[in-house]
Amino acid sequence: MPRRTAGALAATAAIALFATACTGSARGGATDDPSAKVTITFWHGWSAPGEVRAVEENIKRFEDAHPNITVKAVPNITDDKIQQALRAGGSNAPDVVSSFSTDNVGRFCSSGAFADLKPFIEKSKLDLVRTFAAPRLAYTEFEGTRCTLPLLGDAYGLYYNKDAFEKAGITEPPTTWSEFDRVAQKLTKTRGDSYEQLGFMPNFHGYETTPGHLAAQWGATYFGEDGKSSVAQDPAFAAMFTWQKNLIAKLGGFEKLEKYRNTFGDEWGAKHPFHTGQVAMQLDGEWRLGMTADAKVPFEVGVAPLPVPDDQAGDYGKGYLSGTIVGIASTSEKQNAAWELVKYMTTDTDAVVGFANELRNVPSTNAALASPKLKLDPRFTTFLDIARHRRSSTTPASVNGGAYQVTLQEFGYQWEAGRVSDLRAGLEKTARQIDTDIEKAK
Repeated sequence: MPRRTAGALAATAAIALFATACTGSARGGATDDPSAKVTITFWHGWSAPGEVRAVEENIKRFEDAHPNITVKAVPNITDDKIQQALRAGGSNAPDVVSSFSTDNVGRFCSSGAFADLKPFIEKSKLDLVRTFAAPRLAYTEFEGTRCTLPLLGDAYGLYYNKDAFEKAGITEPPTTWSEFDRVAQKLTKTRGDSYEQLGFMPNFHGYETTPGHLAAQWGATYFGEDGKSSVAQDPAFAAMFTWQKNLIAKLGGFEKLEKYRNTFGDEWGAKHPFHTGQVAMQLDGEWRLGMTADAKVPFEVGVAPLPVPDDQAGDYGKGYLSGTIVGIASTSEKQNAAWELVKYMTTDTDAVVGFANELRNVPSTNAALASPKLKLDPRFTTFLDIARHRRSSTTPASVNGGAYQVTLQEFGYQWEAGRVSDLRAGLEKTARQIDTDIEKAK
């Protein structure tokens, strides 16, 4: 389960700035004997009891296969804790580190905080192209340096209330954005100056309805070959923002929607607005499927890929991909032993499948995606298909982490609220800010 909320994006920007002073030092760590009896420390971000238990069970399988290596797992670790520990070094620093945020890969790799995995990969003769889908490889390296590997994956799609669809006479989920607009309007039931049911919450604070998650459906390109921001040049961004603002108008306007949004329960709790029936369609990741089951929602839940632009109907089925990353701390003096854990967790098919089953996330390897041992809700197939789709994509790594996404998202808040009248000029200003921030980080 990722933590890619707006707050998480803002945190990655702050972390990126903090990490400028963070540099790694191998200190001979890759010379240790991986067959020696050793204890390594693994830091991860999972915190719920079931999640922590799943991590521990995965580690036990590793220790059974590697009896000389003991793994001490430390849960509920955030990226800011990671940066502080790797900067300080010492005996309390971790050996293996995982993070929910792909946004910080650029900083982890460029700063030397995480060890370059190329020597380990070559020694193990791993064929990464055959093992992982291209987007997974894209978000785990930066400018030719691979300092992380995909642990488990996330795929974003469309959740819909089948009961609400049936009552409205809608037989299939929409496949294009024009169809989506009509369905969202048909599912919307007003009550005075509010709503009895909203077809979809298009505002950018609406839980996972972020510019990055939506722009993937238009096939947006964030940077040109010169490394400069493309948000003003690529027409995909203007098309996405135009669609979003038009839908806001069709569903009652920004202020009315914001007022309704403020009645929503917590994104990670049982009172999520999709769970309660307040919204009939929701953009979300694969983890929401398990959460709807845990919340015992009183309606049948359907899942489908997000729609695509009408002129890209042939690409229906794609989606935004992200996931958990894992790497080796450059300060570790047990890097060969640490690599054994990283390699096991990311490339051993049974390990990846078992972990995916327990955490209800998308397996990160091609072999695990095809494994008959996957024991997931049948509807989960939708997310597996999104993960395999040739047009699915992710947001690229940057030297200053997710700062460029925060900048784009902040522009989105201004745009949807009507505080930006000229979309083109606003995107050009946003692009200049992104370029300036990246140059400063360099």
